[in-house]
Amino acid sequence: MGATLALLLAAGSGNRLGRQAKGFVELAGTPMFLHSYRSIAACSQIDGVIILVPDGYADSAKDWARSIAAGGRLEVRVGGETRVASVRRGLEALWREADTVLCHDAARPFASPDLFHRVLAGLAGFDGVVPVVPSPDTVKRVRGGRVIETFPREELGLVQTPQAFGAEALVEAHRRASHTGMDATDDAMLLEVAGYRVAAVEGEPANFKITTQEDLRRAELVLADLQNAPVSPEPTR
Repeated sequence: MGATLALLLAAGSGNRLGRQAKGFVELAGTPMFLHSYRSIAACSQIDGVIILVPDGYADSAKDWARSIAAGGRLEVRVGGETRVASVRRGLEALWREADTVLCHDAARPFASPDLFHRVLAGLAGFDGVVPVVPSPDTVKRVRGGRVIETFPREELGLVQTPQAFGAEALVEAHRRASHTGMDATDDAMLLEVAGYRVAAVEGEPANFKITTQEDLRRAELVLADLQNAPVSPEPTR
């Protein structure tokens, strides 16, 4: 069995948040990316992590990550201008022994360790796995202010990260996309276009993405609730 490597994508800009680097916006006094790193570190199946950060943030990312007692290998690399470019820079640093790659957005700080386990378990027999939550709304295609079609809601899902991939399939899908100039909002899309098999597993409603100030306020409320939650007593024996 080869190694499992996680790419933690924290190089995105924080323009819509009014901040310089989204992954380093603090939640409860801790950079956003570090909440995600904690969940990755708690997953025993992951052998190492490469964190992709904006230029100028590598040293602080290393210091924060090393503050967590985590096993496995850790690298910090400068990411690219786009999400796809950041993943490619992570793949350039891919270890030779890695046969499985997880891609996770730092802007989803509430992904649980169980979700990382679930996507990895779902990879058996497939080239990629994505976590999905059902769409609560009816979705329509709109063009020029006119409704073109309505999609069956039972066939629709909202896709999250972490996403798991066979390393060879992910590298090849990115290679093909670079030749055609194709961009994508997630890596699974590149595998789909390249003809690889992508499975879906159950996602987590709490695993929302922080993009706007409203999302940030919601995240702060979630953390406040977690910190104020009563501690369950130890069971008596």
